[in-house]
Amino acid sequence: MSAADTPHPDENVVWHKHAVDKQFRSEQKKQKPALLWFTGLSGSGKSTVAGALENKLAELGHHTYLLDGDNVRHGLCRDLGFSDQDRRENIRRVGEVAKLMSDAGLIVLSAFISPFRDERQLVRELLPDGEFFEVYVDTPLEVCESRDPKGLYKKARAGEIKAFTGISSAYEAPEQPEIHLYTDQHSVDALVDQCVEQLRKAGVIG
Repeated sequence: MSAADTPHPDENVVWHKHAVDKQFRSEQKKQKPALLWFTGLSGSGKSTVAGALENKLAELGHHTYLLDGDNVRHGLCRDLGFSDQDRRENIRRVGEVAKLMSDAGLIVLSAFISPFRDERQLVRELLPDGEFFEVYVDTPLEVCESRDPKGLYKKARAGEIKAFTGISSAYEAPEQPEIHLYTDQHSVDALVDQCVEQLRKAGVIG
C-alpha cells in the first residue's frame, strides 16, 4: 500500500498527486527504481561495497543515491541514540527517505547495520513488491573485529560501548536475502559485479 492509499490520522492532511509521477521519472532515467539495503556487522564492508557499486552504476549512466549510516546520524537522525527504540526510529526515518528517493526514480543504496529482522521488514513493506533488495554483507565476526576501522570493537570489548552489535547486542542475519555477499571470499570488484548482475536479472537496469 502506498502512502497515498494510507489515510492520515488528521483528516486535514491530504496526499497530493502530481502530474510528474514515479513512472515518468523512472522512464526519464531509463531505469526502474530500487532500494538496495546493505546490512551486516560493523566492519563487514557495507559502505565499501555500496560505495563501489554506486561508482559502477554511475559509470553505466544510472541515477543513484547512497544513504550511509554515519552520514545520516550527522543530520536527519542526529537526535537519536543507540537504544533499541532509537535504532528502530533511525531505520524508520531512513526507510521513509529512501521511499521518497525511489519515488523520484532513483536507485537507492543504503548501508546500515540494521541488526533486527523486523526493522528491515518494516522498510521492505514501505516499497512495492520487487523494489526492495536485502543485501546481506556476510562477514565473520572475527574478520570484522580484525578490521575494526573505527576502533569500536576494541571499545566494546573493554565495556566502553554498551549494546554493541555482535558483541553485547544480537545481530539477526537475513534468512533469504535477495543478494548474499561474502566479503572474506571475494574482492570488492567481484561483489559489485554480483550486485550489477542481480539488478540486471531483476530488470532494474538494462
